[in-house]
Amino acid sequence: MKNSKPQILPSTVKILTGLGENIKLARLRRKLSAEQVAERANISRPTLLSIEKGMPGVAMGSYAQVLFVLNLEKDLLKVAADDTLGRKLQDAELTVKERAPKK
Repeated sequence: MKNSKPQILPSTVKILTGLGENIKLARLRRKLSAEQVAERANISRPTLLSIEKGMPGVAMGSYAQVLFVLNLEKDLLKVAADDTLGRKLQDAELTVKERAPKK
């Protein structure tokens, strides 16, 4: 079996593109060059440019490092903080398995 990349949904690509644009705007507002941010985040400049384009192949840790350099790392804590669906499932007392089923 050969390794294949997971398929990325168009809606996910759109979200990542928006995230990349927001990161780029944050960098520009701070008047930091791509080279400065890449150096401070300990990543290459092409990796930073991939982040700013919202490329899905970039490691999550690299996104986190760039957000740290821009002093926006606390925004990551907001991800899934208000889990409306999860709370509704919990309130309905539906059983949720610990692990996803194997294929």
